[in-house]
Amino acid sequence: MSNTFRSLRNRNYRLWAAGALVSNVGTWMQRTAQDWLVLTHLTNHNATAVGTVMALQFGPQLVLLPFTGLAADRLNRRKLLMATQAAMGLLALGLGLLTVSGMAQLWHVYVFALLLGCVAAFDAPARQTFVAELVSETELSNAVALNSTSFNAARMVGPAVAGLVIAATGPGEAFLLNALSFVAVLTSLACLRQGELYPRHGAAGRSKGSLMEGFRYVWRRPDLRALLAMLFLVATFGLNFPIFISTMSVGAFHGGPGQYGLLSSTMAIGSVTGALLAARRAQPRFGLLLVGSAVFGFACLAAALMPNVVGFGIALVVTGAAAQTLTTSTNGMVQMSTDPALRGRVIAILLAILLGSTPIGAPVVGWVADTFGPRWAMGVAAAAGFGSLAIGLRYLFRHHGLRLRLEGRRLRYSIVPPPP
Repeated sequence: MSNTFRSLRNRNYRLWAAGALVSNVGTWMQRTAQDWLVLTHLTNHNATAVGTVMALQFGPQLVLLPFTGLAADRLNRRKLLMATQAAMGLLALGLGLLTVSGMAQLWHVYVFALLLGCVAAFDAPARQTFVAELVSETELSNAVALNSTSFNAARMVGPAVAGLVIAATGPGEAFLLNALSFVAVLTSLACLRQGELYPRHGAAGRSKGSLMEGFRYVWRRPDLRALLAMLFLVATFGLNFPIFISTMSVGAFHGGPGQYGLLSSTMAIGSVTGALLAARRAQPRFGLLLVGSAVFGFACLAAALMPNVVGFGIALVVTGAAAQTLTTSTNGMVQMSTDPALRGRVIAILLAILLGSTPIGAPVVGWVADTFGPRWAMGVAAAAGFGSLAIGLRYLFRHHGLRLRLEGRRLRYSIVPPPP
């Protein structure tokens, strides 16, 4: 256990992690309340509208990509985070006041989702790469995994609390509580000892380049191309869990807000498990991504076929663990293998794929859920997992000489690097 949480020995990282955990709980409360508000208050169970909100919220990750990575590389990340976190808190407050007063309409949610997405587009790469200033390079992989653990631990608490708050008062109060949660992360940023931050090695020189330098760097690296292609497929069609869980809860199992919040928290149990397992590993491995892709595909397929909500919840635990294995391992491998001078831009590309692919996938998945039913939408996610596995195997075949053979009833493999 001490090895799993070794980054917490650092005072600055402890402060950051504590503030981020509180803020993450509020973020998950808002996401749950926002989806429920759109699905049941502002529309008649319209999954396409939920997908549109997700597209507006995550689309700026793609549109603003030329600026967000450069901002993370060039600006003081601590000050940038204080500005973005304060702005997100004010947006949560505004939507909360509109909802509590009964004035909220669907177009209001669309506007606030777009504004939040614009701010989050600058916040995300700065937040991800700021970890490298809090811990040493040897602890970076562990710190990245613990960040994911915090985010997904909040996913267990936030949706469940949001379900209770929605049932007791309404979604507006959940937005207001999220606005209050940003005080914690702003306080932690203000209390960091700046003299104990780790220097950004190499950032002073080549960080003055353009975003295209980041794209060229990724293109020259076959391993990064494969990693990001796998992530793109799963993120686009497989990580639309607000649509999957809300439509399955309402359409397949006829539940209320309490059940929806509980199912969201149930999946987070698996996500936390996957993140903690990643934190225990000294280095993330490519083979782990293949296993995660396969398990994700089979778990989504099982979830689509489950006849009752209990079985669906169990499948969600496995799905969450597999999804977290994929995203955390990819993040760790990219951060640890990237030139520090280009880390902000490469992470911005990764986050644009992870979050910005939602405008492509969410409306499609929402349309499938509306047209064919929520179980078919889960089938789309399963296909994305198997497609990611195929991309990873192709990379190993082409660049590492992977060979498979059947001996009796066992599948054997060997790696013979191709000649240069």
